[in-house]
Order: sequence, then C-alpha cells, then structure tokens
Amino acid sequence: MSEALREVPGARQQDAPEEHTGNPDTTRGRQDNAAFEDTEPDARRARVHRTFRSLLSPDPWKRGPVPAALALLLGLLMPLHTHITDRGGLGSLVETFLPWSGLLVPVLLAAALWRRSATATVALLLPVVTWLSLFGGLLLDKSQPGGDLTVVSHNVNADNPDPAGTARALAASGADLLALEEMTPRTTAVYARELARTYPYHTVQGTVGLWSRLPLSQSRPVDVLRGNAGPLARTRQAEDLPADPPRALRATVATDQGPLAVYVVHLGSVRLMPRNGFWTDSRDVGANALAKAVAAERNERVVVLGDLNGTTDDRALDGLTAQLRSAQEAAGHGFGFSWPASFPVARIDQILVRGVEPKNAWVLPATGSDHLPVAAALGW
Repeated sequence: MSEALREVPGARQQDAPEEHTGNPDTTRGRQDNAAFEDTEPDARRARVHRTFRSLLSPDPWKRGPVPAALALLLGLLMPLHTHITDRGGLGSLVETFLPWSGLLVPVLLAAALWRRSATATVALLLPVVTWLSLFGGLLLDKSQPGGDLTVVSHNVNADNPDPAGTARALAASGADLLALEEMTPRTTAVYARELARTYPYHTVQGTVGLWSRLPLSQSRPVDVLRGNAGPLARTRQAEDLPADPPRALRATVATDQGPLAVYVVHLGSVRLMPRNGFWTDSRDVGANALAKAVAAERNERVVVLGDLNGTTDDRALDGLTAQLRSAQEAAGHGFGFSWPASFPVARIDQILVRGVEPKNAWVLPATGSDHLPVAAALGW
C-alpha cells in the first residue's frame, strides 16, 4: 500500500504536460507585430486610394481660385514683360528685378497647399517652367579655361572713403584693362598715382577712365548726355550752368591680334520719385546714344565696360544687347549681381562684347564702393 502511494506522485509528474516557460508579453508583442505587418500594406493602399479619390472629387479643383489666377498671371508676366507699359518707368522697374519674380512661386505654393487647391498647384507649373526657361541657364557654370585678355569694370563711387585701397585691390585682380566710372577730380589723381606702376597706359575723359597694360590710342569722349534729359539738365540749361563732364569714352587698344575698340560708360542714374515714378529719362537717352555709337563703330572687335544703370532684361538697353553679347550670360556662373555691394539684387554693371569670345565672367570682392567690380576673360 505504501509502495503504491509512493509511485503515484511520480506517475502524475510524468503524465503532466510541460509548462510553457516563455514571456507572455513577448508572445503578445510578436502577435501584434505580425498583425501590424499584415495591415500596413493595406493601410498604405487605403491612403493612396483616399488620395486619388480626393483628387478625382470636384472639391480640390474648385478651391483656391485667387492663388490659381495669380500663378497664371505670374507665368504670363515673365515672358510678356515687354508689353508692360513704361509709363512712370513701370516696365523698366519690373525688368530690373525680373529674376526675383521666382520668389513668388513658393509663396503661391504655400497658399495653394493651405487652401488644398489642386487647381492652384497645377497652375504653378506655368511660372516654374517659364522662370527656368528664362533664367535657368544662368545657374549653370558656362565658364571655359583660357582667355587672352582680362577686363574689369568698376563704379568706384564718388564718395568712396578709400580710393587708394580700391585702386590697389583692382590692380591685384590681374586685369589687362581696367575701366573706372564715377571718378571725381580728386580721386582721379589718386587712381592715376596708385595704378601707374601696374598700368603704364591710361586715358581719362570726365568721370570715366581706362587703365591698360597695352598701348592706347584714339581716345575721345562719347556724348551720352545728348538731349539734356531730366530735370537737372533743364535747370542747368535755364540757368546757363556748365554742362556735365563726359560720362563715356572710346579708345583703341593695341593687342597682338589687332586693334580692339573699348568703350567705358556711366549712363545716367535712375531714381524712384514720388511724382515721376521710376525716372529713367537720362539713362534711356544715354543708352540710345551709346547704341548708335556702337552701331557706327568700324572695328569688328568691341568691348563695352561700365555702369549702365540697367540690366540686360531692361528694354532701354535693347539697342545695345541687339548688337553685343553679355559676358556674364555667355560665360558666367549665376546672375552676377553687382549692386548694391552690401546686398546685391541686380546686375547693372555690364561687360558687353562683339567680335571676341567670352571665356569666363565673375564678380570681384567688395571695395569701398557701393558697387561690386565685374570681370571677364576674353578670347579671340
């Protein structure tokens, strides 16, 4: 009896099922992960399905008519800017800052997303494609190695606090030709003294000058102030005051490949005036006079250096850009903005060429002027 009782517990232990020693939480976690993995593709498909359903519904296409209209207007404004009236200088003002119109695209995109407007979002394709077609090429680096002649142009600013330092910085640029604009009688003497060692040849006409490593000849002023445009000119004429000093010159540079005609120019300033709007009269008259002088130039090789107070998109310079190429657009990298020096927003300092090949174009570091110097390497 006692032996049977002793065997029973052993038998029960042998017949009892094995205990599960795993962690219940771990097991539940595996089951939850498996369930999540099973449902995740379904949830993704559901989201995609809901997105397509929302796009196919009429509501997103009815929302946001105002941002959609503004997007279309912006897309049409950029290629049709020449049709904007120039009354009060409006057309020139728009064209001066035309590259910045691209900043309106993210603003309109934010409005479209906020309104959940499919119409406005699709309409934004027009200004994006238009801006890229007009200015996208400027973002590419078009520079090439080489170059036979390096030219620099700089509006040195009549109020430059350090003309001597500006002259030394420009001489260190390695330019073969150095064009300066907006000089005064006092600063002209400073530039002549500081640049004499590097540039044995130079010519000055009024407020502009050309310094050269190569011989110069046939220097003469170019009248870009004809017509007495602007209120200041009319006042001087009425009061019989002396005329402005020359603001442009033409000289011949003797190169190994033959003569090169060089124009150094400072066209009339533009002003935002309360009554007259964007006043450009003096600049426009000077641009037309310069275009006629270049058209009459017999030399096949021509370089125009200077502060033209206008971008190459500005209609006022059409007479010049129809004859000459912009070195920055042909061989630069980026927009090459040159004014104001503290935060450049426009390229109004130009290097325009005919009969020579731009190899590279760039903007030099700031000096004591409110303009940045612009430079280009030219080949034959």
